[in-house]
Amino acid sequence: MDADLDTLATALYARVDDLFKDAPDRLPARPRTGFPVHLTDAELVTLSVMQALLGFTSEARWLRFATTHLRHLFPYLPLQPGYNKRLRKLSATIGWLIRVLGRDTSIWSDDVWVVDSTPVECGRSRETAKRSDLAGFAEYGCCASHSRFFWGLRLHLLATVHGLPIGFALTGAKADERHALQGILADPALADLAVGNTVIGDKNYFGADFEDHLTRAGIELLRPARKGEPDRPGSQFFKPLRQVIESIFDTLKGQLNLEDHGARSTSGVIVRIWQRLLAMTAAIWHNDRIGAPVLRSLTAYDH
Repeated sequence: MDADLDTLATALYARVDDLFKDAPDRLPARPRTGFPVHLTDAELVTLSVMQALLGFTSEARWLRFATTHLRHLFPYLPLQPGYNKRLRKLSATIGWLIRVLGRDTSIWSDDVWVVDSTPVECGRSRETAKRSDLAGFAEYGCCASHSRFFWGLRLHLLATVHGLPIGFALTGAKADERHALQGILADPALADLAVGNTVIGDKNYFGADFEDHLTRAGIELLRPARKGEPDRPGSQFFKPLRQVIESIFDTLKGQLNLEDHGARSTSGVIVRIWQRLLAMTAAIWHNDRIGAPVLRSLTAYDH
């Protein structure tokens, strides 16, 4: 199997189509009567993954490009309003697919995870913050690592050291990272998988009650010592593994345009973030299947 975009799209479509046939309850309900569907949900998901991998942040520009260059894969393409509407309805389905594809890889059972959060800016002007449909969900926050304030959300990501998403959450900019991680780990699907694992985070993942919660779940937490604390075990691993999570976020932001989502509603921003996570997961899944030396490499699929 080759590492190129057409091959990934074909393999992904076949896998997603099989998953939807096995779990039709994961798809949004559709009226029994109405216009016939010319683009299946599996095709729509595949089309959205290709959009993210090719770096198109505008849906209108993407559909114009697809109309010219991808007719051999998609004989029918919707207009932008229909594409956007159907994609937003598939938000929960895409979140489910990220985990299902992840479980299909050889690295899903890795026993070392990294965790962190990154800003997802949603606007800059005061008027945007006041009038946007995201007001109330998005909020002002500070990104200490980049020394900047922003208005928007935070993506909390629990991943393997190869960058495969294990769990994820989207919260307001001021949400406590510890609470977000506890919420991610509360997923019953991760309960057995987490036992015996090591989670590596930064200094924000602190607190006796928090660490006790992880210990009861069978998880060992490694983090740098905070000011006034004695040295903690595993400190020699923090600097190189800190670069791992930063590299994962750099892939999401630099190659998959995480912050350039252009969404103006809650449902819109959620599906566009999940779309990018699914694109990265799909690339890792495909690279794992073909035995690629670097699982998180997107170079073969971005042109």
